[in-house]
Amino acid sequence: MFQVIGGRSVQAARVLAPRSAVLVEAVRGRKSRTDPVAKSKVGRIKMPPPVDPVEMVVLKERYGEYQMIMRALRLEFKEEMLRKRYEEDTGSLAEERARQEAQEHRVLMDLNHLENQRMLKLRIVRVQMEKEEADRKKFKVILQREQEQQEIVKEKEKEILKLQEDAKNFITLENLDQRIEEALDNPKNYNFAIDKQGKVVKQTMLQ
Repeated sequence: MFQVIGGRSVQAARVLAPRSAVLVEAVRGRKSRTDPVAKSKVGRIKMPPPVDPVEMVVLKERYGEYQMIMRALRLEFKEEMLRKRYEEDTGSLAEERARQEAQEHRVLMDLNHLENQRMLKLRIVRVQMEKEEADRKKFKVILQREQEQQEIVKEKEKEILKLQEDAKNFITLENLDQRIEEALDNPKNYNFAIDKQGKVVKQTMLQ
């Protein structure tokens, strides 16, 4: 068993003990249900302790007085509790409680009204922001569509200008003889080869 060392308890000794040390507290073992009777108690008959008749009479009297006093105390406490409950239900305490409840109800209603006003302002601001965001997105979509339409118009204008420029070189009945003479005077050889950079590397001679 452990002893008190230097005014410290066994628990303090356990806390201050090094980690490597293993402290085992001595505990008295208990018998199981299957263990036999101890040799020193074999054949022993357990007799109840003797009772003194005079002491028994005194104890009965005192126990009766104790029960009577406790019964009176319980009745008095019960009566006081019932009286307080009655006063709370019908007396001035009930009026005071009703007044406090009404005041608390008014305070809670005011707090609820203030909270509703705060939430309403936040809701209005949120709805306004959502509306502004939706308007910005709508305006952005409209602007993008207009830009796309302008780009399409520009592309069509370029195509028209290119077509008008190409139309100057079209062969018509009026310039047919002239174009034939130009082709005969300036023959072109399309029989050639090019490399990956697009340069002519080989070309046959016209015959």
